[in-house]
Amino acid sequence: MSIDKYETLNQERKIQHTKRKVAAYCRVSTDNEDQANSFESQQRYFRQYIERNPDWELYEVFADEGISGTNTKKRKEFNRMIACAKNGDFDLIVTKEISRFARNTLDSIFYTRDLKKHGVGVIFMNDNINTLDGDAELRLAIMSSIAQEESRKTSERVKWGQKRQMEQGVVFGRSMLGYDVKDGKMYINEDGAKVVRLIFHKFVNEGKGTHVIARELREEGIKPMRVKEWQNTVILRVIRNEKYCGDLVQKKTYTPDFLSHEKKVNLGQEEFVIIKDHHEPIISRELFDKANRILDEKSLSQEGKAKHSNRYPFSGKIKCGCCGSSYVARYKTRKNGSRYKAWRCLEAARHGSPHVDKAGNQVGCSGLSIRNEDATHIMYLVTSSLKYNKEKITNNLLAIIKSIIAMDTAGTDSEKLKSQIKAIEQKRTNLIDLYTSGDITRDEFSAARAKCENEIAELQSVIDSIDKQREMIEKQQELVAEITEAMNELINGVEYEDDFYKEILDKMVVNDKDHIDVYLNLLPLKWSYTVAKSVNCPQGRPLTGKHPLEASPHTERKKAQAPEMEHFRGFSTNISKYSRYLPVC
Repeated sequence: MSIDKYETLNQERKIQHTKRKVAAYCRVSTDNEDQANSFESQQRYFRQYIERNPDWELYEVFADEGISGTNTKKRKEFNRMIACAKNGDFDLIVTKEISRFARNTLDSIFYTRDLKKHGVGVIFMNDNINTLDGDAELRLAIMSSIAQEESRKTSERVKWGQKRQMEQGVVFGRSMLGYDVKDGKMYINEDGAKVVRLIFHKFVNEGKGTHVIARELREEGIKPMRVKEWQNTVILRVIRNEKYCGDLVQKKTYTPDFLSHEKKVNLGQEEFVIIKDHHEPIISRELFDKANRILDEKSLSQEGKAKHSNRYPFSGKIKCGCCGSSYVARYKTRKNGSRYKAWRCLEAARHGSPHVDKAGNQVGCSGLSIRNEDATHIMYLVTSSLKYNKEKITNNLLAIIKSIIAMDTAGTDSEKLKSQIKAIEQKRTNLIDLYTSGDITRDEFSAARAKCENEIAELQSVIDSIDKQREMIEKQQELVAEITEAMNELINGVEYEDDFYKEILDKMVVNDKDHIDVYLNLLPLKWSYTVAKSVNCPQGRPLTGKHPLEASPHTERKKAQAPEMEHFRGFSTNISKYSRYLPVC
């Protein structure tokens, strides 16, 4: 390429860069009036500043209002500006100072580097930094660290000031059901207070559960605050909220990281601010305490707050064939006072039988309940019907278990070791005779005696370890026997509730009392059972006789429908009928 060509390119470059498109970025952190005025003035200042430079052309002023600068994730205008810069829409960004751009050192370095790769520089006016300069990144890192530390100090000052105000009774938070929060004080909202009193009355005086209360409030058309509809969890929060009896507990959440601003539940990491009789109560303290005592009695334990799906093997596995909802566990009381566990459709538990509520919505379900013991028995029948080599499975598993827990007993003859000890003891006795006859000196006697005692101690230690090993072997044999028994129970289908059923069961669909379908994991088969009907069998007692698949045709016609063949997922599958009486709960 000739020299003239290079000079031409230089001239074209000068012409292209006579006007640079420049964007400005400004931000204020709060929404108060003074900051809002500053926000408008910042935008006006940048427009005038860019227009005064003849080599610059204003592209756009990007502005975030009322958003913290410690994290860039929530700044919409900032992120839009970065996207435009990467798209090549402008050449330069002008901002007041580093703290306006980002108070996080990591963000400052990351974004300025990324912009520089796309040929876009950033000018920090007050800090006198242009990121296109050679030493800009070093100065930027220093100034960004200072800005980040200032943000940390500001956060600490704000938290300290808020805590002092909390201790003086100032309420931080928003309005809630029954209370309006204005200027840091709580005022009773009578419309909401009536609902709160109604909830406590239903729970304590009428003895209704949280699910029933939520359903009745929905049916009465009463609207909750800040949630779509009443749920039992909403009722629980109302009953547990100490504000309704006049007390105030603040700092239930805290912010561990001033950079991310993410709140976490305070489980004792920071001190709570507790003020008794802070405001006018909606309910009496006696009623509040009684309601919470009832809740505590109903709770199985503090650990019982885990997700319902972790409590029982059938949780999330039993489905309603009418509406598709999952079944939930409920404890019921018989006439004799004994309790039993049953499973009920969640939609039916929440809304009852099918009906139209006051809002015009079709709610409720006619799905039937099923006792836990009946669901367990169905799984027993399913596992019993599986065809596999039970003996081979048992032997293979036991071989693996025995190889893991086996101990090396080679070279552990304790009787032989005891004989060696006796020989050494005799040798030690002979040393005394040698010493008294003058055949060995005192030092030789002492050294030989010490050697004998050490050998005896070592052999005795080995014998002790052998005895312990034998005890462990006996325990291992007991353990193997227990494992063998447990495996036989699982493989042969012994009826009891455990995690085995949870692992193999995909779902159990309760369509009605005549159609209960079972699907297992990894098997393209379906087992169907029905409630047996018999005029000769007392209600609640199981029918006697063989399994339907084993019963004679004549007997089978009396007890249940005959087994039939059905094509399911391309497989020809036996559908066995459940011959045990399943009373409707």
